[in-house]
Amino acid sequence: MATNVSFSGPAAGSIVSPSAIKATLASNYLNFHGSGGGNWSQQYLPELYEQEVERYGNRTVSSFLRMVGAEMPMASDQVIWSEQGRLHLAYNGQIKTETGEIDTITGIDSGATEAHAVRKGATVVAVVNNVVFKAYVTAGIEAATDALTIKPYGAENVDDISGIAATDNQVIKFFVYGSEFTKGTASMTDAVEPTFKSFTNKPLIIKDHYEVNGSDTAQIGWVEVSGESGQSGYLWYLKAEGDTRVRYEDYLEMVMLEAEKSVSSANAAVPDGSEGLFSAIESRGIVASNQFDASTPAVDKLPEFDLLLKELDKQGSIEENMLFLDRDANLYFDDMLAGLNPNITGGLSYGVFENSEDMALNLGFSGFRRGSYDFYKSDWKYLNDKSTRGLIGGLSGIMIPAGTSSVYDQQLGKNVRRPFLHVRYRASETDDRRMKSWITGSVGGASTTGDDKMEVHYLSERCLVVQAANNFVLFNS
Repeated sequence: MATNVSFSGPAAGSIVSPSAIKATLASNYLNFHGSGGGNWSQQYLPELYEQEVERYGNRTVSSFLRMVGAEMPMASDQVIWSEQGRLHLAYNGQIKTETGEIDTITGIDSGATEAHAVRKGATVVAVVNNVVFKAYVTAGIEAATDALTIKPYGAENVDDISGIAATDNQVIKFFVYGSEFTKGTASMTDAVEPTFKSFTNKPLIIKDHYEVNGSDTAQIGWVEVSGESGQSGYLWYLKAEGDTRVRYEDYLEMVMLEAEKSVSSANAAVPDGSEGLFSAIESRGIVASNQFDASTPAVDKLPEFDLLLKELDKQGSIEENMLFLDRDANLYFDDMLAGLNPNITGGLSYGVFENSEDMALNLGFSGFRRGSYDFYKSDWKYLNDKSTRGLIGGLSGIMIPAGTSSVYDQQLGKNVRRPFLHVRYRASETDDRRMKSWITGSVGGASTTGDDKMEVHYLSERCLVVQAANNFVLFNS
């Protein structure tokens, strides 16, 4: 359904950014001699409000990682962790039907040709051209080749099975379900070694800086302000420093989301980078495109959402998941769920208290259950704010599994529980680089240099660890 709604006006497309330096501009002082401003000889001066207006509400976009993860120190300049491989043996491949031989084994996870671990005597369930059959492995890894030979239980060769033509290189999918040996035979040879995948990430250094000269600190002008964390009070020249600190704290989180590793080591102008959340999901997780396509009404999109559940079934099947969505995706879920609610009046779902219309009007959902999965959804300001991802678009939301995973900690020398998503920062007994700030200059109590100014420095060294990224979902719009 098309829409002709549009928005205009000064605020519809504006982006307001703080000035990088403290300067006297036409936009930040009252001119009583300018047009419409009168002059100093007028009888009544304009009324001046000392309280700062919160034009954009709470401007910070941080707190996402504090909600879903944790922060832990580390001493090294690199973090390495390993993740388990699958327990059961399952493969894709191609089959030569006249001999029942599988020529190429393709790893079901990586999609690259790799050696298999199927041994002689194993029994498999296979499918070719939508025909499911059981087979016996007559030659496996003992043949020192990437191929193996199978013989079906219900026919002499695979191409003798009804519905399977004698055509080479047909796609076959199969998994091992057990083994079978005749009386008096030897034990199964070889052993299946467990596999794991190792991942690494490195912290990056994030810096910021604020300064004010000594003359401006003597020109005191009080302004009543409200902080992003709910605090309020009066500030003068340190108001800008407070905004710088809040903006820097946002950067600490935004870097963990957006960071990427540099692909060119020859480009000395670009640092090595780090793997952020979005980059980790794109390379190791599930990427869903057009999940919230507006061309189809949300009430008819439940079958498409169920496809996501099937993708989760293929992975860890973690029961509880958190959805962080932009405005369109959040409303999509509301509309989809409202269409399934039996207590609907005019397309709206009334009341969280037994769906009573007289008690309250409910236009949103905080959580729902589909199949064996629980989903908790929330708006993500980072995707809606016009000065962050709301400006760029292209991303509708992410899904993050709740809970923890077991990993081996090299410092502790044992397995420990870690959130799937957590931040590691550099720290030691002498220096904690989680969030450092210090003052230099000769103003504001500092006496470290001869410069007539006060400088506030910020530094942090950290990286994000995304474990079991195969359970994360990135929704592209």
